[in-house]
Amino acid sequence: MSGAVWAGVAVAGVTAAYALGSRRLSSTPLSSAIVFVGAGILLGPAVLDIVSLQQDAEFIIVLLEATLALVLFTDAMAVRRRDLVSGGYLPGRLLGIGLPLSIGAGWLLAWPLLPGLTMWELALVGAILAPTDAALGKTAMSSPRVPPLVRHGLNVESGLNDGMVLPFFVLFLAAIPGTHYAEEGMSGIFWRALLLSTALGLLIGWFGGRLLQWSRAREWVTREWLQVYPPAVAAAAYGLAVVTDGSGFIAAWVAGFAFGFALRRHPTGREHEDPDRTAEFTENLGGLLASISLLVFGAVLLGPALEQLSWRIVLYAVLSLTVVRMLPVALALAGSRLRPPTVAYVGWFGPRGLASVVLVLLVVEENVQGMELLGRVVAITVGLSVLLHGVSAVALAARYGRWHEETAATTPDLREGTPVPDSPARHRLGPLHRPEQ
Repeated sequence: MSGAVWAGVAVAGVTAAYALGSRRLSSTPLSSAIVFVGAGILLGPAVLDIVSLQQDAEFIIVLLEATLALVLFTDAMAVRRRDLVSGGYLPGRLLGIGLPLSIGAGWLLAWPLLPGLTMWELALVGAILAPTDAALGKTAMSSPRVPPLVRHGLNVESGLNDGMVLPFFVLFLAAIPGTHYAEEGMSGIFWRALLLSTALGLLIGWFGGRLLQWSRAREWVTREWLQVYPPAVAAAAYGLAVVTDGSGFIAAWVAGFAFGFALRRHPTGREHEDPDRTAEFTENLGGLLASISLLVFGAVLLGPALEQLSWRIVLYAVLSLTVVRMLPVALALAGSRLRPPTVAYVGWFGPRGLASVVLVLLVVEENVQGMELLGRVVAITVGLSVLLHGVSAVALAARYGRWHEETAATTPDLREGTPVPDSPARHRLGPLHRPEQ
């Protein structure tokens, strides 16, 4: 018990310390992700051994799963159909073409570099490292100097690709003998994890949203409890999917879509109503838990992985952040009339973060041969992403912003200047991750 208490004190201390200097640090290369991951390495078994997977396993799993469920729910809740088709179809291209190509490229490149893994374990590496995380490159995705088209596209992509990769993750994991999903069989996985979880998410999200609007129309709900309601809906969707042997993450993601749609489709017309801000508390909570999750990642995954480095793992991590991301993006944006600097900027800022951390920890917990190597590969890739994307965000956003300003001044029909409608995708950064203006 005393170990868990000290771990809690240490996490609280790191969080409070960063909060006190957050405004000052927001414009520097020292991102919140770097601070929390670095603190995690220091607190983990590699150094102080205050936070470890062995003694805090149950709490860590619950924390990470709750965090990802909340993030998936709020990501989906804010999405509108026009987000996928506005601004030159940039989000649609990145998600519909770039994401599958990234999974495939990650799978193929892992083949010669990670010989200890089976075919489906290699596929799992590609799927786990495909989602991007806007919070790790916050300045790159929110700087006012970056054109709205690019900010909008990166935010929408990072808000949706973690949910879109879940079916790939579930199916690949089910193909690996000895895992929990493999025991269900492919047919069971298809019906329970994919169809049933999707149906539960739609049902709970839709009725949850309609009940909220019904209550708001009668002025039964206070502003404070209004903010507490969305996490309850997300938890209900996640929990019901889990008890029916489905995928809680898929259910939470789909519930977010249905919940947001219900709020916008049936507005109450009441004064001061803003459906997109209903989840403000959930976003704040998700942002805080995401930062703590990165600290846990540094302690239980990255710290131990750094002690067992190999050239193959490091090379794969570098290729994952460059070739595996940038080549599919270039192919996805072919014919979009976007200039090479924009394609390179979008391709580079595909940081890996929370979704990869949670998914790989769930895989490592399966205790199947080969999973330890898979865990080290993902840990080093995410750790390298935290460092490189965090350090480069401020400088590259400024440099790209200058290029856009200079080019737009001489090119009136510049594709990057295409206006996009106001989008709630700003939430993907979370209030705790947005840079101060």
